[in-house]
Amino acid sequence: MTTASGISKKLVVAPQVAQGTVAVQALATAQFMRRVTSSFDLTKETYQSNEMRADRQIGDFRHGVQSADGTIAGELSPGTFELLMAGILRRDFTTAAVGGPDSDVTAAITSGASGTFTSAATATFLTDGLKVGDVGRWTGFDDTEILNNGRNFVITALTELIMTGTFLDGDPVDEGAEDQAVTFTLVGEKTWTPALSHTEDWFTIEHEFSDLSLSEVFWDAKPNTMAFKLPASGIATIDIGLMALRYEREPDGTSPWFTNVVAASSTGLLASIDGFVSVGGTEIALLTGIDFDIAAGITSEGVVGSNVKPDLFDGRIQVKGNMTLFFESGTMRDYFADETEVAVTVIITDNSDSDSEFLAFTMPRVKMGGSSKDDGEKGIVQTMPFVALFNTSGDDGTTTTVDSLATTLSIQDSTL
Repeated sequence: MTTASGISKKLVVAPQVAQGTVAVQALATAQFMRRVTSSFDLTKETYQSNEMRADRQIGDFRHGVQSADGTIAGELSPGTFELLMAGILRRDFTTAAVGGPDSDVTAAITSGASGTFTSAATATFLTDGLKVGDVGRWTGFDDTEILNNGRNFVITALTELIMTGTFLDGDPVDEGAEDQAVTFTLVGEKTWTPALSHTEDWFTIEHEFSDLSLSEVFWDAKPNTMAFKLPASGIATIDIGLMALRYEREPDGTSPWFTNVVAASSTGLLASIDGFVSVGGTEIALLTGIDFDIAAGITSEGVVGSNVKPDLFDGRIQVKGNMTLFFESGTMRDYFADETEVAVTVIITDNSDSDSEFLAFTMPRVKMGGSSKDDGEKGIVQTMPFVALFNTSGDDGTTTTVDSLATTLSIQDSTL
């Protein structure tokens, strides 16, 4: 007798065209999903009879409204979870902005790998749609500034004529003035929770137990929670909670259900040793860990006459987290004490190369919720919970001449 094994189970995630329609078998965008674990099960409300009987026994037990919820736990990598990231933020990934071409740009070092790119007159960085937290690469530098080309550069401050930021590889800016046209192009694609025109994405999830030739398909699903953990030592992880309305066993007697599945991503895993965190535009060098959660606030209710709930109702997007860091100045503590709002950018790369793949997360308006400090025969660590808020002063698609988006959280994936 064959027993199902976890190593033989395959996880497929596919977008649906609409609620109430399981993703078609030959869907070209169905994708094998990398995972550590994936747990989905049919559950039902149950009702036991309270009838008083002369035989002094229980007369009946009934099944009620069903749910089909689950979780996907994985190790974080670019180009792997973008469907579900876009689903929970309620906006598709789109091509990132391009700044330029601009002439008469001067590159200068401020400290370490940080520096500025200043245009004499022609740049329109804000009008072009660039934002603080964006990661891009320069092209067009030659002669003495050629080393600026092709390297990941994160923007930490921005005006129309001056771009301030840091090269993620840790090497300094290649100083000099370039009179030829140069271009700053963001890498990959971005998504964020928009102020308007939210999408509503539905998914079909398949567990194929290939050693048994059996499948379980969960559909009319939405991502409801997403937790990111970025330890100082170890691989970054992601945990995704999904809610689903419907469940089928071997639909149409077929296993597997999906017959045209895109291969799982093969991008490198992300580890915090290759990363960058800035708070209020300043890199935090002594961070010992950061985690943050996205909650979509989805709810559902049963109705009379059906064992399937009719819908999943979206709630507000909430983002909160914690960071821990060595206590080496009063700056971070004072953000909490003074209730100062700051931007937070977190970037994790798959290696230390100048053009490494990455995921970047930007929260343009964050408030700290505490600043507790531990004690002992070691470096003192302060723990700072935080909440990300809707950036009401950001660009909502109608006003581009600001340095941030009208959102709570944006995500940039270099591989898309």
